[in-house]
Amino acid sequence: MRQQSSLLAAFGLAVILPLAAASASAGEPLRIGRGPHLLLDEHLIAEQSFLSRTVNRPAKRPEPVITGRAGGDDNFQPYLSVIQNPDTGGFRVWYGVPENASQSHLATMESEDGIHWRRPHRVLADPQRIQFGVTVLDRGREFRPRDERYVYAFWNAGGLRIAVSPDGLGWRMLKPDAVLEHNHDITSLHWDPIRRHYLAIVSVFLEDPLWEDKRRIPHQSVSQDLIHWEDPWRIIAPKQGAPIEHGELQFYSMSGVIARGDLLIGLVKVLRDDLNATPGRTAAEMGDPERKAAGIGYTVLAWTRDGRTWQRDQEPFLLNDPDPARWDHAMAWGDEQIVIGDETFVYYGGYQRGHKVARFDERQIGLARMPLDRYVAREADHNPGRLVTKPLQLEGEALTVNARVAGSMRVRLIDAGGAAFPGFDWVEITGDQVQAPARWTGSLAELRGQPVRIEFEFRHAQLFGFQLR
Repeated sequence: MRQQSSLLAAFGLAVILPLAAASASAGEPLRIGRGPHLLLDEHLIAEQSFLSRTVNRPAKRPEPVITGRAGGDDNFQPYLSVIQNPDTGGFRVWYGVPENASQSHLATMESEDGIHWRRPHRVLADPQRIQFGVTVLDRGREFRPRDERYVYAFWNAGGLRIAVSPDGLGWRMLKPDAVLEHNHDITSLHWDPIRRHYLAIVSVFLEDPLWEDKRRIPHQSVSQDLIHWEDPWRIIAPKQGAPIEHGELQFYSMSGVIARGDLLIGLVKVLRDDLNATPGRTAAEMGDPERKAAGIGYTVLAWTRDGRTWQRDQEPFLLNDPDPARWDHAMAWGDEQIVIGDETFVYYGGYQRGHKVARFDERQIGLARMPLDRYVAREADHNPGRLVTKPLQLEGEALTVNARVAGSMRVRLIDAGGAAFPGFDWVEITGDQVQAPARWTGSLAELRGQPVRIEFEFRHAQLFGFQLR
């Protein structure tokens, strides 16, 4: 694991494209709604001291929840969709099973809890030849026409293709040919509820003076109707000069896009195709004579506030397991996020030995879980940390705090001069809660229309964000 250790020795924040101006003009407070308001970036922060920015890795289940051919589920790719039925609370998963190395079929199973699946899986009839890709969207029981409630996106023959279904089981093509052409076989489809349009993340295999050879580079497009799409634009690329990004760094695109407050948060699959998960063994020795290395992969977070320009981390959010015996030793590629109560479920593709090694047996699906919205913390150790927001207009009547407090934390609302508003001076936040109430004597409605700053002080604690009620 010497190569992997050196790969992860230095981390930092990579701003890949400029973030469009989302803040108010100088002196004008930001108007914020219910939220949640998360602290992935500096958008809400005016001042902070003695705090570190900590990426919070979700806890993985030890074993895969969907297996490859050897385990009986026949999973073939790191792509899947999981949807919870709003009426029954049950879950359905869709994932790819192989016809051969360059052709898939769509399989499905059901579950009561999103963890334990009723077997055997069911292989659905292809709406058209499917190469790779599994994104299924449920547009809701009120969607019309009813026979197009579910949408399935996949890649074949040069582009993104769309099928529709009344029940997610029987599919027909929305259009017989590709709705969005691109030259590489990785796609994902999402609904942006903030801007109310569809969002496609597609892979383009391209050359650039910034790197050698061709690389997989994620691009984005948007559409109102799934048929007419904007010309795709680049959203993620290697960051030059960063130690972790040396070598043949590529991206297995981005998926799992979820809306949390005014953010879209996605999962970027990072590929180092020039490294072996197990040093000393070549890809040829592991069964792939055409490759110089078997490859390793992990997942980082990306986010956008305008729906078009993205920032991403370099530090892993999901890390491949350092133990060579583990099923996700080579790859841990996040592909789906769903909110279940006060938790976020993150489903990911895991490979044991490498990118193209034993693809029918070793590509399995795992589940990692974390308390709701705990992607990134502002963390204080024994030194008292302080964070003050920019001036805000609070559209709510009460405030809750997402925090893990081992030591102490307090919060108050202050004016431009740093004085607490009457009835909103220091109150304590305790314990480990995703919605810990700030119990002031007043209602936030009393401050409506006024610029308000939120001030936190804490020791031995992590602050993830806040929400208005």
